[in-house]
Amino acid sequence: MKSNISKQVADVTADYPSDAKAVFIRVRQLVLDVAKDTVGVDKTEETLKWGEPSYLAEGGSTVRMKWSDKKPEHFSLYFNCNSILVETFRELYQDEFEYDGNRAMSFSIDKPVPEDALKHCLSMAMQYHKLKKLPLMGN
Repeated sequence: MKSNISKQVADVTADYPSDAKAVFIRVRQLVLDVAKDTVGVDKTEETLKWGEPSYLAEGGSTVRMKWSDKKPEHFSLYFNCNSILVETFRELYQDEFEYDGNRAMSFSIDKPVPEDALKHCLSMAMQYHKLKKLPLMGN
């Protein structure tokens, strides 16, 4: 499923360097693909939150994305710090990502996107309210 990037998000990512923009486009497509393939996710909203591209699936928790010139070698995804998402991701995928407390995970933009692990994490985020009471969110 491909869709046009909203003008707001396109404006924010327009100044990303080419390697960071390529990662953003790939991760965004993974978000859209996971949403399409996840039972119960009928709608995913693309918007800006805190000036960053953000995606919210109905019944899920917001996923924000960011590349920053302060950490130019990384691409980060942010999650609600009051959720158990990042804690769960860290338990399941301690070697695939770097973590920032209970709010973010990141990976190097000069290596292949860890797609399988990332798709699983995105799926959990999109189903968060259904899974949050399960041990390790059902994994």
